[in-house]
Amino acid sequence: MKNRKRNRMLGYDYSQNNLYFVTICVQDRKCCFGNVNTVGTDRDLSVHESMNPYMELNECGSIAQKQWNWLGNQYGYVVLHSFIIMPNHVHAILEIDSNLISDCEIKIKSLSELIGAYKTTSSKQIHLAGFTGFTWQRSFHDHIIRNGGSYERISNYIETNPEKWNTDVFFEK
Repeated sequence: MKNRKRNRMLGYDYSQNNLYFVTICVQDRKCCFGNVNTVGTDRDLSVHESMNPYMELNECGSIAQKQWNWLGNQYGYVVLHSFIIMPNHVHAILEIDSNLISDCEIKIKSLSELIGAYKTTSSKQIHLAGFTGFTWQRSFHDHIIRNGGSYERISNYIETNPEKWNTDVFFEK
C-alpha cells in the first residue's frame, strides 16, 4: 500500500485557538464554481477604472459560499476571515477562538472536523441542486498563521487571487 504524506503537523492540537489558512480543492481540479472575469470593454474601464478581475460564482459556487458562511454561524467559536472561491478551489482564513463561547460543555472541533463539516454539507447541497458528479479532493492544505505579517500576506494573497488566476497552480483551461 502506498504511504501517504502526513498533512497535519505531528503533535499539534488543531482545535486550539489560532488562525489557520486553508486551501480546499475540487476533485481533479475541475472548474465548477464559476469563472474569473475581467472588465470587458473600454466603456467599462472608463466607469470602473480600478476594477480588477473578479470571481463570478455560478450555482455551485454560490452554494459553496453559503455553506462557508453556515460554518461560521453553526460554530460560535469559529471566526471567518478572508475567503475566496475560485473556479476549482477555495482559500480561507479560519480562526478558532474558544473564548467566544461561555458554555464549557461544548466540544471545540478540530480544523479537520470543521473542514469535514464544510465539505460534507456543501457537497450535499450541491448534489441536491442537481450536480451529482461533484466531489471534493481528499483532505486539504493548511498553514498555521503565527504572526501579523503572515496574516497580512496570506489575506492579501486570498483577496487578490482572481488577479493571478492565469498563472495559478490550480489554473485549468
